[in-house]
Amino acid sequence: MTTLANGVRIVTEAMPHVRSVSVGIWIGAGSRRETPEQNGISHFIEHMLFKGSKRRSAEDIARSVDSIGGNLDAFTAKELVCFSTKVLDEHLSLAFDVVADLVLHPRFSPEDIEKEKGVILEEIKMEEDSPDYLVHEIFSANFWRDHALGKPILGTRETVKSFNRATVRNYWAKAYAPSNVVITAAGNLTHERLVDLAREHFERVRPGPPPPRDSAPATHARIELRKKKALEQVHLCLGVPSYPLPHEERFACYVLNTMLGAGMSSRLFQNIRERQGLAYAVFSELSPYRDTGCLSIYAGTSRQSAPKVVASIVNEFRQLKEHPVGEEELRRAKDYLKGSLMLSLESTYSRMSNLARQEMYFGRFFTLDELVESIESVTAAAVQTVARTFFDPKQIALTVLGNLENLKIGRGDLAC
Repeated sequence: MTTLANGVRIVTEAMPHVRSVSVGIWIGAGSRRETPEQNGISHFIEHMLFKGSKRRSAEDIARSVDSIGGNLDAFTAKELVCFSTKVLDEHLSLAFDVVADLVLHPRFSPEDIEKEKGVILEEIKMEEDSPDYLVHEIFSANFWRDHALGKPILGTRETVKSFNRATVRNYWAKAYAPSNVVITAAGNLTHERLVDLAREHFERVRPGPPPPRDSAPATHARIELRKKKALEQVHLCLGVPSYPLPHEERFACYVLNTMLGAGMSSRLFQNIRERQGLAYAVFSELSPYRDTGCLSIYAGTSRQSAPKVVASIVNEFRQLKEHPVGEEELRRAKDYLKGSLMLSLESTYSRMSNLARQEMYFGRFFTLDELVESIESVTAAAVQTVARTFFDPKQIALTVLGNLENLKIGRGDLAC
């Protein structure tokens, strides 16, 4: 790792046995840094950077990486934005020049801004037509009420329509300050080579003010039954608070989530889908952030089966609170986690992403051995403690979306 004088951090991992290199430029400011009026601007800027730089048109940007058989991509999340490229090692200089150019020298032409508004408004409509997306958005808005974490990454029709060149450029100048930038790379490269490339493009960028401190959000255990008659299924999202990403007990959370609803052998899948046949899709997931977290369960089912699905989820909460998990189930969950982790780190892109997240959230690198050891150290008692801490009826939030007719689910149905 190297830090430039202006605060840009560069982290690399050499993988000499491959012929590819993945590079990412990461911005430590996602949608949670936006004010209500700015909601969606991080995602909007991500789109705009591909519309042209001072040196390249949008077509030039796309063609320059396509022509060497590589790929160029980007995404916006709640706490970060990433611009990445993956190419053969011999094309590293060109690929880095392209991605650095679009990040550092965007054109932000008023015509492109107006055009892109239309594209993103269609993207919002497309996502709202997807019920599993919509139920999660409604759940998040309730769970993180009155906080930026609860706002949609895409923004709303009203906020997107309000963006102009001045608001976009001002936000980009603050969010893309050097102290907020992490450059990571993994593959067949040397650290010195990447540092030289980073210096060439980033060293002259003036350091900006330090990023603002995030305000930790409160969680809200709201129950909302939202009617949408056009849907064939009832979609539900049930969740509780969880530990933040850097918390020392995070591995116990991962093990608990694995047992509960990650994979085909999980309790929710085996009970709700296999034994009772109540749902095709049912799973749990962890959404940890810098200072908070959420463990949520999604299921798609019929109007008649929705109360049974909720009761079955709550019953699994109760079982995990009252009874320590058995040795065999604990071993299965640990092996699932270790296997998923190791398989996920086989590509240069996943290793590059892993470097970024470890630097941005922990400020240090954890070896694979350290991660495996942390998973292995989780005990049945630690899993039960997490369950008892968070599986509290007063903390359970629930969103149900669909043609609900006379469906009623109240706080008493969430007793565990």
